[in-house]
Amino acid sequence: MDTTSALRDFLLSRRSRLRLEDVGLPAHGRRRVAGLRREEVADLAHVSLDHYIRLERGQASRVSDAVLHAVADALRLTPGERGYLYNLARPAGPRPVPPGAGVRGSVQRLLDTMGDTPAYLVGRGGTVLAWNRLAALVFTDFSRVPPPRRTIGWLVFTHPEARARYADWDVKARETVAYLRTEWGARPDDPALTRQIAELRAASEPFGRLWSQQSVVDLTHGTTRVNPPCGSPLDFSWETFRPAGDPDEVIIAYTAATPATTAALRALATPL
Repeated sequence: MDTTSALRDFLLSRRSRLRLEDVGLPAHGRRRVAGLRREEVADLAHVSLDHYIRLERGQASRVSDAVLHAVADALRLTPGERGYLYNLARPAGPRPVPPGAGVRGSVQRLLDTMGDTPAYLVGRGGTVLAWNRLAALVFTDFSRVPPPRRTIGWLVFTHPEARARYADWDVKARETVAYLRTEWGARPDDPALTRQIAELRAASEPFGRLWSQQSVVDLTHGTTRVNPPCGSPLDFSWETFRPAGDPDEVIIAYTAATPATTAALRALATPL
C-alpha cells in the first residue's frame, strides 16, 4: 500500500459514486460504467484533463493546491475526505515519537476522576493507551489484552468480548475502518500503522471488505449502544478532546444518553 495507488483508488471511488444528476449534468442514454468520467470531473473543476489525469495517476506533486481544491469541490468531498485527499497528495514526513513519551500521570488521573463516565485515551493507530475503571467494565478489561493487539481495530474486529459489546457493530466497524484510513492518510510512512492494517485485512474479511470501500470520516462525536456484561443495552453520546502535549492522542468520553443508562452506570461505578 503506497500513497500513489491510494490516491488513484480514492479519486476513482469518489467519482464512481457520483451520478450526472448529482452534479447538475444532463444524462444522455446508458453509460457503460457508473459515476463520472475523468473529463467530466475536469470540466466541473475547471482544470485541464491533463491535470486531472496526472492527479489520478498519483502524480500529485505536479499539480497545484488550487487544482486539489477544485477537484475536491467537483467531487463533492466532505471535510474529512478533503483532509484525506490533501494528506495523500502532500504527504508529510514521518513524525518521530517524542523521547520519553508515555501517558502522563495527570491524564490518567483525569480519566480516573470521570467516575460515572467511561473514558479512554487513544494514541497513534487507535492504540488504547489508558482508561478508567468504568471503561474496562463497559467495553472490556483492556489490561487483559496483549499490548500489540490493544488497538481499536483489533478490538472491534477480532476480540470476541469487545466485539460483542457493540449492539450496533456494523456502524462501529465502518467508523473504525474509516478512522484507520484517515490515520493512514495522515501518516502513510508509519510502519506500525501500515503493518496493523495489512494484518487486519488478512485476519478479518469484514475489515478487508470495508477497507476497499475507501470510506473516510472526521469523527469528533457520535452515539453508540453497548451491550453490558449484564442488564439492558446502554445508550451513549461520545465526544473527543485532545490533551495538550501530543497531537496524536485523543480522549474519548462516553456520557449517558438516557436516564436508564445513567442509573446503570451509577450501579456499575459503585464498588461491591
